Amino acid sequence: MRYLITNGLIVDPANKVHDTLDLFIEDGKIAQIGKNIRARLSGLKDSEQMDAQGLLVIPGLVDLHTHLREPGYEYKETIRTGTASAAAGGFTTICVMPNTDPVNDHRSVTEFILKRAREEGLVNVCPIGAITKGSRGEELAEIAELKDAGCVAISDDGNPVVNSLMMRRAMEYARTFDLPVIDHCEDPALSAGGAMQEGKVSTELGLRGIPSASEEVMVARDLILAQSTGSHFHAAHVSTAGSVRMIREAKSRSVPVTTEACPHHFTLTHEEVRGYDANKKMNPPLRNPEDAEAVIEGLRDGTIDAIATDHAPHAEEEKLQEFETAPFGVIGLETAWALAYELVLADRLSLDEVVARMTCGPARII
Repeated sequence: MRYLITNGLIVDPANKVHDTLDLFIEDGKIAQIGKNIRARLSGLKDSEQMDAQGLLVIPGLVDLHTHLREPGYEYKETIRTGTASAAAGGFTTICVMPNTDPVNDHRSVTEFILKRAREEGLVNVCPIGAITKGSRGEELAEIAELKDAGCVAISDDGNPVVNSLMMRRAMEYARTFDLPVIDHCEDPALSAGGAMQEGKVSTELGLRGIPSASEEVMVARDLILAQSTGSHFHAAHVSTAGSVRMIREAKSRSVPVTTEACPHHFTLTHEEVRGYDANKKMNPPLRNPEDAEAVIEGLRDGTIDAIATDHAPHAEEEKLQEFETAPFGVIGLETAWALAYELVLADRLSLDEVVARMTCGPARII
């Protein structure tokens, strides 16, 4: 197939393009970008043409943090439905977390995910392997095997690696194979039993809170380990001002750290929980307004490298439980671009900055 897209505003920060141009696609690849391509190309009768005047033409979005739920939790999401959601949201590449059943801690699970993605997926699927076997934090997974099978990073996702020696060993091995180590930074002892951000609102609602310190102490530890091992540490879904501040300072010292933030953490605050809507229950929780502001500033100054969704679907009946017992998680693939674009409309980030945080920024990390 051949496609000609004309008169669109092409925004491609990786190639420093920001102009109203035409774009010609042939055999699945961009063949030409320029002014008035139609007049210069012959044989366009068999091509599909689109006038994109007034529209944006940007690279496919890349998500570093998606939960596809397959294998094991197909009643929540499947590779087919998840990649369809990604495509609807403008994502052409998604990195899928290992918290499936079985956990993606072995070559066979990675190969299953890739096979299903080839058969039913609508976008590129990049598996993330587990750091430890079963994501239990007790024994390292076969990291070399996961890399060879096609994993682009390792993470225990929602199960933070509490044992600091285990995390150090993981970083040392991951550095050997040039794999980012992605950590869900949370001290489970500090957050145990919590359902939302600790503070005035949690007290008023009678809900046990999750303190910001539960994230920040683990960010601090992982930054220290990344500095000492030289391994690429990637902090998942940072949500507090303290985390942003520590990562900014670590980057100023050339610590090998990258990070991501989610739209719900720079769009919403803990005030949204007042209605006890379990769709507002996620981990990390919705934080204070000053935290949301710090995340936006981190995106603006480059401290935060990427905008990721943490797309984590659940069955409707699970989210209809009482707030305390409902599972953590929020969907996000179909709304991420619109929410990020709000930062442009509010003059908080430039269009090039938002596109970069959702395309070349995450792509460079993996």
